[in-house]
Amino acid sequence: MTPPRNRVRRPSWAGRNYTLLTAAAVVSGLGSSGALVAGAFAVLAVGGSATDVGLVAAARTVPLVVFVLIGGALADRLPRHRVMVAANALNCVSQGLFAVLVLTGTARVWQMALLAALGGTGQAFFSPAAEGMVLATVSGSDSGRAFAVFRTGVNGAGILGTGLGGALVAAAGPGWVLAVDAVAFAVAGALRAFLDVRDVPGRRGGTNLLADLREGWREVASRPWLWSIVVQFAVVNAVVAAAETVYGPLVARERLGGPQPWGLALAAFGVGTVLGGLLMTRWAPRRLLLVGVLGVLPLALPSAALAVPVPTPALLAVMFATGVSVEVFAVAWMSALHQEIPEEKFSRVSSYDWLGSLALVPVATAVAGPVQDAVGRPAALWGCSALVLALTLAVLCVPDVRRLTRRPKPATGPAGQHPVAGPAQDRDAPKDAGAVRPDGAGGAGARSEP
Repeated sequence: MTPPRNRVRRPSWAGRNYTLLTAAAVVSGLGSSGALVAGAFAVLAVGGSATDVGLVAAARTVPLVVFVLIGGALADRLPRHRVMVAANALNCVSQGLFAVLVLTGTARVWQMALLAALGGTGQAFFSPAAEGMVLATVSGSDSGRAFAVFRTGVNGAGILGTGLGGALVAAAGPGWVLAVDAVAFAVAGALRAFLDVRDVPGRRGGTNLLADLREGWREVASRPWLWSIVVQFAVVNAVVAAAETVYGPLVARERLGGPQPWGLALAAFGVGTVLGGLLMTRWAPRRLLLVGVLGVLPLALPSAALAVPVPTPALLAVMFATGVSVEVFAVAWMSALHQEIPEEKFSRVSSYDWLGSLALVPVATAVAGPVQDAVGRPAALWGCSALVLALTLAVLCVPDVRRLTRRPKPATGPAGQHPVAGPAQDRDAPKDAGAVRPDGAGGAGARSEP
């Protein structure tokens, strides 16, 4: 008789919905990471300037900031998986049109900006709906480990997607990378459409969206640990974005020998996030926010390293360590939200988190150049580092941040059922997903992939 083959078995907590959500996030992460590279080169290929590249990037960010609160309110009214699928469909269409224009040589900068704005609109509705989804599929003490595994897969997809996207842009041009991204959105949406939501109760919003948003704001304002970290990351994300997108490339060009060292530094950061995710699969700190916020302190190091500037090997080590620590925060932050926020208000709270994380980023990147001209680049970078340190130390002074602890969770939901595709059925059952909202230091930590 033929002996039975050894089968690779999933962990007991990785059920069907968790597997579908993780696979969808990895697929869309691969496509989106490559598309970030392709989009810039597509603008340059039609004769666009660096300013045009920035305008197209801003065109994606502005609708994300404008619509994210509405997206959160709708996600608390409608089935979240349907909102996610609809957003994926919009992103698929916008990226598909973008690819067609580039491949046919008819693209214009204003058209690219318009399509980028459609993509940002899709993300504005997707992101609040996605928050809470992954951990909602896992019950009991494995929720932190499950989210860490999810983050590891998404971060790994981001690293791989960036590398493959750059290679494909060089070999075949940006249009094909954008086409691959459109297909990735279609596949991700299809996977999410197969989620089992039979046991998810129906949703009913308040009298109107404005009332829903006010209720979500009250939920945020009533928790000092929550609003203090959202305010912290509004500034932290902004200064980190300025350092990474404006100052970092300039320092690399003038002091480190060109763009390659900066590319290696960003790759080192990505590898660090993967290792940080693996660490959090083994470690479940009891004081969630204290450990998480301490993990934000190393975010001051990259700006300081660029201000010196340190040699490339030291910069790589700094970026790697920062990636590890940021991922510790990301998992701790989402675990705290999942534990403390009522399910029926989760998306609205998430939308305020997203708004705080993104609102100042365009401002910071726009004023980075004038600030450098006024005080000099080293002083500007030291200022970025000082702001990160000052705000993080201030948040550590908030008693609730130091005291909030991980509570043990029951193995099953309130009626003996495991949660399915939405956040948990009550405030003590699981919720989740991140992502990534700026590369690595996302919205108050973890940012969801579209």
